[in-house]
Amino acid sequence: MIIGLLSGLVGIVLGAFGVLAFHLSERQRRERIEVGEPVLPEGAAEVLAVIGRAYVIVDAIDGVVRASPAAYAFGLVRGHTVVHKELLELTGRVRRDGVIEERQLELPRGPLGQGTIIIQVRVAPIGDEYILLLADDRTEITRTEAMRNDFVANVSHELKTPVGAISLLAETLEGAADDEVAVRRFAKRMQKESLRLTALVQDIIELSRLQGANVVQSGRAVDLNAVVAEAVDRNKLPAEAKDISIVVGGKLPLPVYGDADLLITALRNLIDNAIRYAPEHSKVGVGLRSREGLAVISVTDQGPGISPEEQERIFERFYRVDAARSRQTGGTGLGLSIVKHVVAQHAGEVSVWSQPGQGSTFTVRLPEMEQDAEDNRAGDVPAAKRTDGAEDTREQGVSA
Repeated sequence: MIIGLLSGLVGIVLGAFGVLAFHLSERQRRERIEVGEPVLPEGAAEVLAVIGRAYVIVDAIDGVVRASPAAYAFGLVRGHTVVHKELLELTGRVRRDGVIEERQLELPRGPLGQGTIIIQVRVAPIGDEYILLLADDRTEITRTEAMRNDFVANVSHELKTPVGAISLLAETLEGAADDEVAVRRFAKRMQKESLRLTALVQDIIELSRLQGANVVQSGRAVDLNAVVAEAVDRNKLPAEAKDISIVVGGKLPLPVYGDADLLITALRNLIDNAIRYAPEHSKVGVGLRSREGLAVISVTDQGPGISPEEQERIFERFYRVDAARSRQTGGTGLGLSIVKHVVAQHAGEVSVWSQPGQGSTFTVRLPEMEQDAEDNRAGDVPAAKRTDGAEDTREQGVSA
């Protein structure tokens, strides 16, 4: 009987411990379930939606939990990731010190090329564990200031030559009024200088217009196949004058985000440049292909080629590889500068491969749009899929 009583007591004690352990476990489980993720302050999302600036909200490990369409358009965010290390350094400093930071940063527009965007960014803590980045695009203001500084100097320098030539020819023409042969010769020279002056003024106006364009705000999906076809069509007359055939090969499956008119202008200038330097009765090749999320367009000529030291400067304004040849062909030195500017505005890059005596290949690379890119621009999204790629090897276009 004693043994039975002891066994019963032991069983009761063990059962009581088991019940207590069960209740303790349930309580801990409920406490874990009831502890939620930190949330944004009430009304913060509504305020951000109408604030009119690009914004990004990151969590404690810098993962993007909310971003505006403008943040994706500016290239600040890719998927769940803040792209630029400068922004991550600011968020880390604010998280550590709890002090609002404000900076003006010049950041690359995309994974390629020299295109940049200048933003005024303000970083502040928000809610329990979140950091808010507010970005204001200052690119246009900075670009306008730079244009104001160098436009007058460039224009006055380049206009001086044809204006001076026309003035001198007019004086000579007046002095040779009785010589019919001389009058015809000088009149022809004046006409040539006038055409050169007209082309120069037109290119300056075009460059100024391009510098004032805002692809981020006015862009849309652009079919590059149609853009290339239009650029080729606009160069048919100068090509036929030199008996040069323009051969187009390949096709691009996806559109790019940008301005169709600007892209047509850039590719028209590239093809026109190839025609100017290609010998008569030759070919100019235009190749299209898609590679690692990039639309790649190559323009190849069979011209004299470009030396390595000159390749570093050919995209500068008013720079000419052969000034005498440029005057003969009517070149203004602004065509490739316009190409570079347009491509940079579209977050791409333009490069050249050339060797003296073996022709030249100019290659334009632009980020392609994905199928769901338009959906991401429709409203706030916590993340966006985006394909980005970069080619490490220099394209060497196949001779046309």
